[in-house]
Amino acid sequence: MNRYFEVPVYENLALVGASGAVGRIVLDQLLKRQLPMRNLKLLASSRSAGKTVRFGDETKTIELLEPSAFDDVDLVIASTPDEVSAEFASWAVERGAVVVDESGYWRMDPKVPLVVPEVNPEAVTQHQGIIASPNCSTTQMVVAMAPIYREAGIRRVVVSTYQATSGAGLAGPAELERASKAALGAGQADSPASPKTFQHDIAFNLIPQIGSEKHQGYTSEEMKMVYETRKIFGDESIQVCPTCVRVPVMVGHSESILIETERPLSAEEARELLAAAPGVTVVDDLAGQRYPMPRDCDGCDDVFVGRIRKDLSSENGLAFWCVSDNLRKGAATNAVQIAELLMKSAPVA
Repeated sequence: MNRYFEVPVYENLALVGASGAVGRIVLDQLLKRQLPMRNLKLLASSRSAGKTVRFGDETKTIELLEPSAFDDVDLVIASTPDEVSAEFASWAVERGAVVVDESGYWRMDPKVPLVVPEVNPEAVTQHQGIIASPNCSTTQMVVAMAPIYREAGIRRVVVSTYQATSGAGLAGPAELERASKAALGAGQADSPASPKTFQHDIAFNLIPQIGSEKHQGYTSEEMKMVYETRKIFGDESIQVCPTCVRVPVMVGHSESILIETERPLSAEEARELLAAAPGVTVVDDLAGQRYPMPRDCDGCDDVFVGRIRKDLSSENGLAFWCVSDNLRKGAATNAVQIAELLMKSAPVA
């Protein structure tokens, strides 16, 4: 029997990718949410191994990511590129640890549950050593969809995303800053004539491509939203039409979402359902010019919803605007919430 079925609690935790943007927020969340752990180990590649990181009152040294690093580890939270996760996850599982993985590598594996705690918490118990956290754009959308799906069903979703540069890692905001300064005439020598992180210059621009060409003119980012949404809800009948756009914003993904429900639902009913849903904050006062915006949601863990209204073209249609900090609920916070679920559902010896 694997050790992760035998331990009553997950006391020994490892964070893989501790030096990255998401890893730093995971550390903040571990402190904020006070997970009941005894030991915390920080792991990263040889490029970051040996560096030190503050964790509360402690200074912790990042250790090298290698198989032996997972000895005596019960639970792993990881934010790494896909190829890194593909290699290290088996090291951890073979040693009896459970891996909560932020990469895209495991998300559509049929043996790996894809979990958003506000939507499908029961899936956390179905793991075989690895639990995947969805793509950031999918996560905030399904959190907002969930209360409406439970009440009235959902046939179809049309979503346009406005995704912040931080979705591309630490290099994204840095490139936006450099490009903006160059466009405004400051530091012309540093002008990114050939953008490295994005396909085009991101300064004062919108780029309607995130990811590579994938399927019938849709990008890999867009197809993630299709496949992941269906898997999270366990409903292959949901039709999703996504368009993903990179925008010159540092932090915070925004989404314009149009859903078609199984039965008609008024805007007032939808607003009440969303206001009562866990992890959702409704900010919806058009007359008062109050609605979610990325700047206001930066540093917050909730999914914010506003501009809730009936679709004028469909009896069963609802439209709304959705904003969330992509580094928090879109990544770090969701992973830590999954870890919390594991700890609550762990068998008692």
